[in-house]
Amino acid sequence: MTSPALHRRLGLGDAVFIGLGSMIGAGVFAVWAPAADAAGTGVLIGLAIAAVVAFGNATSSAQLAAAHPTSGGTYAYGRAELGPWWGFVAGWGFLIGKTASCAAMALTFAAYAAPPGWERPIALLAVAALTLANWFGITRTALLARVIVVAVLFALAIAVAASASAADPSRLFGDSPGVGGPYGVLQSAGLLFFAFAGYARIATMGEEVRDPQRLIPRAIVTAFLIALAVYAVVGTSVLGALGPEATAASAEPVAAAAAASGWAWADPVVRVGAAAASLGALLALIAGVSRTMFAMARESDLPRALAAVHPRWHVPHRAELVVAAAVLLLVAFVDLRGAVGFSSFGVLLYYLVANVAALRQHGQARRYPRALAVVGAIGCVMLALTLPWQAVVSGALVMAAGVAYRALRLRFRRGA
Repeated sequence: MTSPALHRRLGLGDAVFIGLGSMIGAGVFAVWAPAADAAGTGVLIGLAIAAVVAFGNATSSAQLAAAHPTSGGTYAYGRAELGPWWGFVAGWGFLIGKTASCAAMALTFAAYAAPPGWERPIALLAVAALTLANWFGITRTALLARVIVVAVLFALAIAVAASASAADPSRLFGDSPGVGGPYGVLQSAGLLFFAFAGYARIATMGEEVRDPQRLIPRAIVTAFLIALAVYAVVGTSVLGALGPEATAASAEPVAAAAAASGWAWADPVVRVGAAAASLGALLALIAGVSRTMFAMARESDLPRALAAVHPRWHVPHRAELVVAAAVLLLVAFVDLRGAVGFSSFGVLLYYLVANVAALRQHGQARRYPRALAVVGAIGCVMLALTLPWQAVVSGALVMAAGVAYRALRLRFRRGA
């Protein structure tokens, strides 16, 4: 039986905007508080460490995507280069980590956009609406991602300008709150890594990009570099306006930094931008997670029924519905800040497999120095182990549950 396939409809710009929608929306309005609480004045060092690790991961992902232009991202690459079990660990890590990210983004959107007391109902409505947008085709997802990214970048430009008018360089070097020290800096890097994971969404849609061997590597590196520049500017302006102590204490640090300027009109603009960023991230996340679930189902690592492709809209519609149901369940019960650490744990495991798989490539498949994959792999392990212990324990337990599920499935299949 022929495996179902998706249609190639995305160009370079589409892929870059989908990646930016994931990266910029995923952390720029939410991650500074827990990172500053961990590292204090070292939070910008943590950002630099996260960027180095993420760049190693990005180049490994780009190299693998050029050689394996199919849906599923590192799940597919791990299977092809290392074997089925490696691929499953990557895919399962991505599913659990990014499903938590979906819930975090829905709740972040509601925190900025919903009236008091209506946060969870509005978050649930956002998940349902964006699942519907994805249902009607990947080109509509890409178009909506473009609109959202432009709105977010405009709001961030206003926020940076407002923050700069209130900035005091001495605040970047004040007393450090939280755990501080080298461990705190590494923990902040692990949390800030949450911000850079969006380029994985480009790789997971390798079966829907035109000329993927050429365009996917370019899209991944381009989106990463743009996002890094945005994060560096925003992080510096927020810390300069608030200082690490006030940043750590704020639930809305970017909005608080803009408000410190006294520009009353900037606050609603930033809040609208934060809401749009969260929607953009949620849109791309649902698309990426469903494509990985589709790829895993196509290989029978998940129920084969989830590998169905809609005959008209050419999307993995059943996988999208299952992802939406899981996110809706999490939105009803999860804690927003805890989801960031849990997400980072799952995604760091995902990229560990990507780096190991990239190390196995040679000849014409190798596009980047092996040292970058080595840095990425070591960095993933280091950052995963320095995350808050609750995230490490819960992530390890859910990962073990997935491994047990696959082991039992293989055993029953052999006994059938």
